[in-house]
Amino acid sequence: MQLIEDLKSLKEVIWYNPNYRCFDEVKDDLPVSLEDVLDAEARLKRFAPYIKKVFPEVVDGIIESKIDEIPKMKKNIEESYNTHISGRLLVKRDDSLPIAGSIKARGGIYEVLKHAEGLAIANGLLKLDDNYEILADEKLIKFFSNYTIQVGSTGNLGLSIGTISAKVGFKVIVHMSSDAKRWKKDMLRGRGVTVVEYPEDYSKAVEEGRALSDKDPNSHFIDDENSKDLFMGYAVGSMRVKKQLEDMGILVDEKHKLAVYLPCGVGGGPGGVAYGLKLMYGDNVECYFAEPTHSPAMLLGLATGKHDKISVEDIGLDNKTEADGLAVGRPSSFVGHIMEKLLSGCFTIEDEKLYKFLKALYVEENIFLEPSAFAGFLGPVFTGDKYKDENTIHMCWATGGSLVPEESRREFLSR
Repeated sequence: MQLIEDLKSLKEVIWYNPNYRCFDEVKDDLPVSLEDVLDAEARLKRFAPYIKKVFPEVVDGIIESKIDEIPKMKKNIEESYNTHISGRLLVKRDDSLPIAGSIKARGGIYEVLKHAEGLAIANGLLKLDDNYEILADEKLIKFFSNYTIQVGSTGNLGLSIGTISAKVGFKVIVHMSSDAKRWKKDMLRGRGVTVVEYPEDYSKAVEEGRALSDKDPNSHFIDDENSKDLFMGYAVGSMRVKKQLEDMGILVDEKHKLAVYLPCGVGGGPGGVAYGLKLMYGDNVECYFAEPTHSPAMLLGLATGKHDKISVEDIGLDNKTEADGLAVGRPSSFVGHIMEKLLSGCFTIEDEKLYKFLKALYVEENIFLEPSAFAGFLGPVFTGDKYKDENTIHMCWATGGSLVPEESRREFLSR
């Protein structure tokens, strides 16, 4: 298989999914539904008063990010790659999401809040029609301190879950792989979170975290590989994109296609976003996952049909990348099976280009993102031959960056 040979040799490739089908053909066969997403959206609205109270910077209690058009960056990419990108180039600013500064503020925070709601209701401390501000009362915080949240993470998921869990009152243990940045571990510890470090990669951190959590009946393990709740939290965010684009005067229909490029680690974040976008736009949106050349886990799983039964190490890759949130060797089976007929394709990017895009976006648009957030920026170059209509809207999903310390920012920009 030529694709596998190209992946082995660390070539940048794009793979168009031969199993792609119209959304209406497959939506009823999926393990998730519109009703699931609407239920998640309603839950987040119930929590808005609580979020507003404990995180005053979230003015309306709704965790959301803006969309920016980046015409100067578009021109820079066209000149750098001697190509033409038809249509407009946008960036979804999940780097600026409040509380956690990354896309993980969606799924991670949602699952923790859902778990807290379930415990409080089951113990007669909360009713659905209550003002959820009461969850910030000392009585509730003391109640939640009897319970533990655990998660395995390469960085941003742990940051989001650790932050919200500690605020709710849970004990929190974040199991972090060798790829996680030191500043993320330090920030978590500063927020009262227990961080357990592993010399191995993401899969080991998840495996150990899950095993330890299973031994404690009062512990809830947030499973980035298999969590429907995480998936729903991400999907809610992408459903809000429709109104945001309409407010910008941007129409998405058969004559105005939307192409979205999503950095991908284990798959939960981009999978949930892609599914939510499909609910909104059907076949008028096409989604692509972007991965480092050293860690093309989802591409490998989808292209071979083996999903989590194959890892990048199986084809001789080392799973070492500067894109810490994307340093995943084995993809989520749950997400892979949902995406196998919904995803338009996957592509890979060299680490070096992440830093070139980082510097360019900062210079051209005064926007700073962390390296992994740039994985999708090669998408409009790869798909140039496919999207030649000037009505096309390209959107790169920026997954994180606002919490990066100043010292690290300077280092990244000088690379």
